[in-house]
Amino acid sequence: MVADEALTLLEGMTELCVAKGRKVVRVDLSADDRPPDDELAKLMVSRWGKLRAPTMKVGTTLVVGFNREMLASVFAT
Repeated sequence: MVADEALTLLEGMTELCVAKGRKVVRVDLSADDRPPDDELAKLMVSRWGKLRAPTMKVGTTLVVGFNREMLASVFAT
């Protein structure tokens, strides 16, 4: 999946949660200081140009990647 297609998943979302190994990156998409689209795409797309897995929408949160604690916190809300 190319970056432009990945960015369409952000439509209607207010938060992006990305697991990168043990690190979790949370981005408030409704904030005035929202990162540029190219930075968001780098978080969502692997270096091979494919959407990172798993990717799921939970309410208004887009979750990308696997981290047990992140998933527990997203599903707890």
